[in-house]
Amino acid sequence: MLPCDAGIIPVMTKPEGNTAFDRLIAEVRACRCCAAELPLGPRPVVRGRPTARLLIVSQAPGTRAHASGLSFDDRSGDRLRAWLALDRATFYDEGRVAIMPIGFCYPGRHAKGGDRPPRPECAPLWHDRLLAHFTEVRLTLLIGSYAVRRYLPRRRGRPLSETLFCWREFLPGYFVLPHPSWRTALWERQNPWFAAEALPALRRAVRSALADGR
Repeated sequence: MLPCDAGIIPVMTKPEGNTAFDRLIAEVRACRCCAAELPLGPRPVVRGRPTARLLIVSQAPGTRAHASGLSFDDRSGDRLRAWLALDRATFYDEGRVAIMPIGFCYPGRHAKGGDRPPRPECAPLWHDRLLAHFTEVRLTLLIGSYAVRRYLPRRRGRPLSETLFCWREFLPGYFVLPHPSWRTALWERQNPWFAAEALPALRRAVRSALADGR
């Protein structure tokens, strides 16, 4: 068995009223903190209402999400929804599912290909303030290494594949997942336990989190 010391960050307490949340979301979407570093300019992408039961902490929006303002509106989103066994209507129901990337804006591409990492300013600036409102969340999905590093700090410096293997250790609060891009297909074939063991448990956990969530 691999070492699985979670080091989980606790959730914050909730402020009073949803009006404060609406003001916060407006402030997030007006953020220009990293404007000079963003090749397509700022367009923060974040979803959810304080009633959400499922929170998805992802990496950063791609070009399609930047254009549409809709997280996971691409093939990786189709794959993620298949993993979760959720239809689009449920996945995009902000009263039930919140999506909070580590970086809210598209960060641009590396010269050698692939997207740049999420901007480092974003999560420290906004995440705790948003989490203070997401107190109905029953399950948080940590998608990819950047989400794991922030919310499971004792896993920093360890291979993501090792953390994924230890997925049971982070329940019931967290479920760790790889990014659902096409690049993960080879990893899935090399790790059949993911489809055989982790995905059925993930779907049960998602159903439980969303139960009576309307």
